[in-house]
Amino acid sequence: MKYLYTKDFWAAAAHRAARTFAQTLVSSIAAAAVMEEIKWPYALSASALAALVSILMAIATGLPEAEEE
Repeated sequence: MKYLYTKDFWAAAAHRAARTFAQTLVSSIAAAAVMEEIKWPYALSASALAALVSILMAIATGLPEAEEE
């Protein structure tokens, strides 16, 4: 778990979490648009939770894009 102490790991984890946040937000908005009402607190909290899970998974399993050579 030495990778937890590298700048590359945290940069890659943050990038992945931001992408996960955006993907979840877009899909939440699309689903809510079908129902004709977007509840922003729910969409944003679901997106934040997905980003948090992304970070936790990165910590638990590592990231291939941040592996040392």
